[in-house]
Amino acid sequence: MTIQLKRVNRDINGNPRYVTHFSELLTQNEFDSFTGLDKINQAYKLAIKKAKKIGGKAYRGKDFGGGIVFQSFNIERTIKDIKGVKNV
Repeated sequence: MTIQLKRVNRDINGNPRYVTHFSELLTQNEFDSFTGLDKINQAYKLAIKKAKKIGGKAYRGKDFGGGIVFQSFNIERTIKDIKGVKNV
C-alpha cells in the first residue's frame, strides 16, 4: 500500500507541509458505504475526521482539490500514521 504525498509550500513558520488526497485515508469499504448524491462529501468528512486524529487538516489551496495537509519533519512517520488510521 503506497501513500502518495505532494510537497507544498511551507507554512508561515517555515515548517514543511505535505498534501494527500482524502481517499488515501479511507478503505474501499468505507468509501463504498456511502450512498446517494452526497457520497463524496460524506467520505471527505470522514477522512477529515480521521486526519485530525493524526494532526492533519483540510487543505485550502486552489492547486489541490480534496486534499488533506500534514505538517511533517518526518515523512516516514506521517505515512505510518496515515496507514494506521486507514486500517482502524
